[in-house]
Amino acid sequence: MKFITNSQLYEQVILPIATAKKFVWIGTADIKDMHVRHNGTVQPLLSVFSSLIERGVNVRLLYAKSPGLNFRQSFKRYPNLSDYLEQQVCPRVHFKHVIIDGTMAYTGSANLTGAGLGMKSKDRRNFEMGLLTTNPQIVQIIMKQFNDVWSGTFCQTCGRREFCSNPII
Repeated sequence: MKFITNSQLYEQVILPIATAKKFVWIGTADIKDMHVRHNGTVQPLLSVFSSLIERGVNVRLLYAKSPGLNFRQSFKRYPNLSDYLEQQVCPRVHFKHVIIDGTMAYTGSANLTGAGLGMKSKDRRNFEMGLLTTNPQIVQIIMKQFNDVWSGTFCQTCGRREFCSNPII
């Protein structure tokens, strides 16, 4: 378990996503058309998701508000995402989690944006911090929170249903 900041987030949280074998779960308040280095070029993170899905890796995105135009346009470039990328919107999501294969988890302040978890230069990124762990007990706690929201555990008592464009349950 270690605390990581700024550019370490990209190197130690985002780059390992491409190596996932079973699943990637990402929870974020804000999501943008973030770009990454992948296969020798700079590509949208969505291209990594597309490659993972082609290899049979389950990818779930849980976020608080619908992504912007750039994200939606990039999304259209990867047809398999429409059928296989699992997505849910919950306006109360404010946590930032990245879970890879149930063996590594990040939780912290950084959103899935270029200035948060992306590859922006040190002069253009947000000041972020998070915890990266392979400790099975901590990974399970982070996974449980993600899964509880994903499965709608809190929907009946949330009190914000009128703000849900597509309620989980």
